[in-house]
Amino acid sequence: MSESTKFERSKKITDFTSGSPAKHILKFYWPLLFTSMLQQVYNFVDMMIVGKGLGDHALASVGNMGSLFFLIVGFSFGLANGFGIIIAQCFGAKDMDRLRHRLAATIQLAAVLSVVLTAFSLIFLPHALRLLRTDELLMDNCLKYGYIIFGGLCSSISYNVSAAILRSLGDSKTPLKAIIISSILNMSLDSFFIFILHTGVEGAAIATIVSQVVSSFVCIRRLSQIEEIKLRRSDFKNEKRVYLELFKNGLPMAFMNSITAVGCMAIQYFINGCGVDYTTAYSACSKFLNLFMNPASTAGNAMSAYTSQNYGAKEYKRIKEGLSVCLMISFVAYVLLGSLMVFIPGRLAVVLLEGDSPIRLATEYFPVVGMGLIAVDCLFVIRSGVQGMGKPIIPMWSGVLEMVLRIVIIWAFINRIGLRAAAFAEVSAWVGALLMNIYAFCIVLIPKLKEQKKGEFSDEEYGFISQKSEGKLQSHRC
Repeated sequence: MSESTKFERSKKITDFTSGSPAKHILKFYWPLLFTSMLQQVYNFVDMMIVGKGLGDHALASVGNMGSLFFLIVGFSFGLANGFGIIIAQCFGAKDMDRLRHRLAATIQLAAVLSVVLTAFSLIFLPHALRLLRTDELLMDNCLKYGYIIFGGLCSSISYNVSAAILRSLGDSKTPLKAIIISSILNMSLDSFFIFILHTGVEGAAIATIVSQVVSSFVCIRRLSQIEEIKLRRSDFKNEKRVYLELFKNGLPMAFMNSITAVGCMAIQYFINGCGVDYTTAYSACSKFLNLFMNPASTAGNAMSAYTSQNYGAKEYKRIKEGLSVCLMISFVAYVLLGSLMVFIPGRLAVVLLEGDSPIRLATEYFPVVGMGLIAVDCLFVIRSGVQGMGKPIIPMWSGVLEMVLRIVIIWAFINRIGLRAAAFAEVSAWVGALLMNIYAFCIVLIPKLKEQKKGEFSDEEYGFISQKSEGKLQSHRC
């Protein structure tokens, strides 16, 4: 029995390179969706507890940190996913020695990354908040919350990296277990700190850090139990080419996330300039939007793991089949969740908001993004497919396009149509990025499919079939 086969059977890791694509993807998708939804739910409940327990200003302070947090954590998340794609390709190719070597390098780079990003975040936090034109009413709470969240950044990076490695090996159940435990803990600690100890926003931040430490521990413990990827001293070779290979795939994905975050920060900048009511409404709307994008985002994560393994195994036709499955998941999610934003925006708004003005602003924002949600749902899947094939450059440039579109549109329309300008900026960014990634997916995959099809026949057979097809085409034209 081969090493990869023992690995697969003993630990129930999913090999996406054989069997039914739909069955594999759906089996992998559901635990992944529940994991992601729980993350969003406990973030959502976190905001509810802050908003109901501490008021709209506290909610606005925590929400105001969202774009900054995404800038830093999104960078680490992009690197982790990029590294995970390399590991998944090694697993798809059944090259376990190469896999262990890349895993060792990933751990080393993650440790360095944690130190650098933590120091950077803590030093520049006050300056970043002022650049965002954060209202003085919110500044004190933003700093209290931000210093704790960024001070514990290593826990978030540790979870992102360990979960990305598990997903690359087809394990979506362990991250689910980790998030179930951490979600219960986070919501319990939130309530305890805010309602019983009356700690303010810093209590919510401490609850988040503690829950992330627990979730990372669960994932790391699972990885340590897999015999076939236990690292030896020889795996830590410190080879420059290995680091370059990981960075070549990880950095474009990290920069894409950070560039996207800059665009979101620009929106936050213009919204903050309109007053606290706008900041409060946008914070609530962003939480709903993140929650409703989640099923399609998860389909994108499934597409990434599925594509990476099959690309490593040179099973290009299976990638196309997997794309159809993941796009169907995204379409169903759009119909179910986009319609809520279009038809009952007021009912959504009152879940998190109390003031009349923030509620009115939110009801203007929701229908616009609800109509355009299909664009970002498809974007998640197709972009992940491109990245899974080890081609992260065009997705990175699509992130630049997203940033430019967001900035230009909100700058042009914020003073004319209010918070709806932010909604139109989001939808425009999604559409532009989607078109770029469709192009990238086609130029990467179609030549591979043609090459694979040609390889199924001898040169003479392939030439005869091509001539026959061309003859049919000519007759149809006549």
